[in-house]
Amino acid sequence: MSLNTTWFLLIAVLWVGYFILEGFDFGVGLLLKTVAKTQAERRTLITALGPVWDGNEVWLLVAGGATFAAFPEWYATLFSGFYLPLFLILISLIVRGVSFEYRSKHGDTKWRNRWDNAIVVSSFIPSLLWGVAFANIARGVPLERSSAGVIEYTGGFFNLLNPFALVGGLVTLTLFATHGAFFIALKTDGVVRERANQLAGKLGLATALLAVVFLGWLSLSYSDKTSVVVLSAVIVVAWLSALEANRRGREGWAFLFSAVTSAMVVVTLFAALYPYVMPSSISPEFSLDIFNASSTNYTLKVMTYVAVVLTPIVLIYQGWTYWVFRKRITPSNIANADSGVLDKINN
Repeated sequence: MSLNTTWFLLIAVLWVGYFILEGFDFGVGLLLKTVAKTQAERRTLITALGPVWDGNEVWLLVAGGATFAAFPEWYATLFSGFYLPLFLILISLIVRGVSFEYRSKHGDTKWRNRWDNAIVVSSFIPSLLWGVAFANIARGVPLERSSAGVIEYTGGFFNLLNPFALVGGLVTLTLFATHGAFFIALKTDGVVRERANQLAGKLGLATALLAVVFLGWLSLSYSDKTSVVVLSAVIVVAWLSALEANRRGREGWAFLFSAVTSAMVVVTLFAALYPYVMPSSISPEFSLDIFNASSTNYTLKVMTYVAVVLTPIVLIYQGWTYWVFRKRITPSNIANADSGVLDKINN
């Protein structure tokens, strides 16, 4: 297997990790005001995410860095063509991180509600736009060779808002929301757990319907690739298993099958793309693949050595974090839920 293929697979693995971990992270943010009604209940959800949410974003940073180093042409074309959606995602991630930190600084109800709204909105935008972005990549975007001999994106922002991409965005939005509901049911107890279980069932059915439409559409577009059809079937089976486990009150299995579904969505998209990284909707000769978009062989070799050393360290650290903070949390565990850090200092 060539180093080009190896790094294509490694980048796919990084996106798998991101969709699984940041997926439930976004989902909890989306459901913050739906599942949790009181300050104590909302603090419970924030506390459940507290030790892991920033670590989950490491997967995005590494995926972006790996793409930049291994496939600079892909990185350059993607970030120039998808500039506005990626900029909106970046702003959302910044606002989201600030919201987690600032909401607990003051106990005023209006203060908390504003930051809670910011968490919901800043979770909604990336959940939708990541699906739009990946669906566009799988569909193909207008790429042409410029007079300087460089392949460039020639479309506009509204080219990205096509029906296929919007369905893809709704799939990731509902998938992350349901994944988050499974996580809440797994990590909490009492009334919050019950609400999350009920909501997961309803959201899961909506996700299933949207996924069938999207995967059917994708399979028709890549009818020459049997792997896409097979992987789509695996997604359906895994998702139905998650919903059945949730119905039986087996939150651990529900979350596991939901994680498998999120992983297989990424695997299916990358399987459909290979060996391309950004297909051109104008002509195949303008498409970027793992060869014409890659760095030199020497660069890929050095990156491989670094990845072999550092990847296990990251996995061990994140695994340790989840193990340490594995217990369920209830609103009764939250002391002084209605007060903030500044209130305590001032008093």
